[in-house]
Amino acid sequence: MAPRVLSGMQPSGLMHLGNLLGALENWKTLQAEHDCYFFVADWHALSTNYADTSRVKEYTQELLIDWLAAGIDTEKATVFIQSQVPEHAILHLLFSMIIPIPWLERNPTYKEKQDEIKEKDLSTYGFLGYPVLQAADILLYKPDLVPVGKDQLPHLELTREVGRRFNSLYTPVFPEPKEFLTQFPKVLGIDGRKMSKSYHNTINLSDTEPTVRQKLKTMVTDPARVRRTDKGNPELCPVFDFHKIFSDDSTIQQIDIDCRTAAIGCIDCKKQVGDAMVKRFSPMWETRAAVTAKPTQTQEVVEEGRQRASVVANETMREVKEAMKI
Repeated sequence: MAPRVLSGMQPSGLMHLGNLLGALENWKTLQAEHDCYFFVADWHALSTNYADTSRVKEYTQELLIDWLAAGIDTEKATVFIQSQVPEHAILHLLFSMIIPIPWLERNPTYKEKQDEIKEKDLSTYGFLGYPVLQAADILLYKPDLVPVGKDQLPHLELTREVGRRFNSLYTPVFPEPKEFLTQFPKVLGIDGRKMSKSYHNTINLSDTEPTVRQKLKTMVTDPARVRRTDKGNPELCPVFDFHKIFSDDSTIQQIDIDCRTAAIGCIDCKKQVGDAMVKRFSPMWETRAAVTAKPTQTQEVVEEGRQRASVVANETMREVKEAMKI
């Protein structure tokens, strides 16, 4: 039997390059030889967007379209929406009865997000306890591997701790999933910080070619390079990071030389990386247009996925209730 993989994404905004490079590219590789379960974590989106839920359904639809456009194959992978499989909530409730509060309070993301997102009140149980829901999401499917970035490793370890605690209190039910580290755990945004919806610095997968090129024009470069004749340092330039991702080796080498000698200006450098990005994204944009033209396609995908996911979820919950004698 092929190893099982479980991963999800929140529909808290439009998908961007960081999502593509940090997650979807790995998903596409994994789905070829693994039993993959990919879900839209719409309940997780409420942990930070509980005060305004008006766009969760819209973002869920956009996210599904982006997944299909990026190459997620529903013949190979099970794609579903978290809230359509109620066992996620039930297992979350049961886990919340046994998890010590200090385990949640030491979660590094809890404080980091509160510092990052000042405009929202995140002093809620839902936000403090979202790692418990995340543990339920994962352990419900007993995966062998969970694709994560390095910043998510503490969450996965907490999931393993929850599984161990359950197994020690009752009967062993849950295996310990291993991490599958992403190749690009951090992608810079147009302002030089980590690309994030919270920072409004993203290049989205749904952006058109003119929008992508316009955003690149505003992207920060080496701060020491003020004039066209100033020599630059590519290693300090977020645009060069994009070249390393999208351009071929010869272009990367030439850009490195030309930037350091001021043989190329930032405008031309951005145009070249824009050309490489458009070449990479054109097939995805074409697929996205085709999927958008068939609005029932995503509904059919998630209904089939719900049925397949529910079979696994129901079996796990049967074992959980038997172990707990409830």
